[in-house]
Amino acid sequence: MQPGKGRKGKSFKQRLVLKSSLAKETISEFLGTFIMIVLGCGSVAQAILSRGHFGGIVTINVGFAMAVVMAIYVTGGVSGGHINPAVSFAMCLFGRMKWFKFPFYVGAQFLGAFVGAAALFGIYYDGLMAFAGGKLLIVGENATAHIFATYPAPYLSLTNAFADQVVATMFLLMIVFAIFDSRNLGVPKGLEPIVIGLLIIAIASSLGLNSGCAMNPARDLSPRLFTALAGWGFEVFTAGNNFWWIPVVGPLVGAVIGGLIYVLVIEIHHPDPDPDFETEPSEDKPDKYELSVIM
Repeated sequence: MQPGKGRKGKSFKQRLVLKSSLAKETISEFLGTFIMIVLGCGSVAQAILSRGHFGGIVTINVGFAMAVVMAIYVTGGVSGGHINPAVSFAMCLFGRMKWFKFPFYVGAQFLGAFVGAAALFGIYYDGLMAFAGGKLLIVGENATAHIFATYPAPYLSLTNAFADQVVATMFLLMIVFAIFDSRNLGVPKGLEPIVIGLLIIAIASSLGLNSGCAMNPARDLSPRLFTALAGWGFEVFTAGNNFWWIPVVGPLVGAVIGGLIYVLVIEIHHPDPDPDFETEPSEDKPDKYELSVIM
């Protein structure tokens, strides 16, 4: 009986354990983005729904940054903790991840953000219903749509908004490349997520005024789609002069520029016995350790 039980136990475990590394990484990115949205947008919800009594700009900036840190700690050892399509795009473009993984990572990130928004909506459902007499508003003093997605300041033009997202994400990727560059000052192993959190606080505190500093297509588009379906209406896509595409396209452009600046200005100039700049990860160093990230 005992040997039989052992075999059954082992067989059950084998059925639970994923054997595909791509499947593990995909689920990891889903979970990480889910964590980021629930805890990050949750910090916004607490501030808005309490009308500032239980939070404000400081708790939002710190809370969202720490949400990213926690998400990376949960997922970084499996998938790298990208939790951002712009980061995954830069990873592939600069040879730090294989392109065939890109649609799986991005799909998981968008889905994780959507499910995270739905979970947060459920957690704060009563609060949302009590906030404006049951109305789910996009603009005005009782607006709640910006709990889930970013919206531009009234003065902001689309051109300025696009530049804002490009520049913010440029700094994000440029500094992330530096954090994970072993030939630069570097960060003690295991503390990289903390430094990334500090980076996000710095960017949000300096470049967040115009439109909330999304820097992440999944973080913005998926929750925006959820709000459209959950009662705010599809005006979430037309608000701010059809602003919705800016936090989707801008970060992708900014990620490329940020990575390119770091590689051309810093990385290729490191002393290296190999004259050829090698961007492909070595076989004994998995993709996930080449670069981890972000919001």
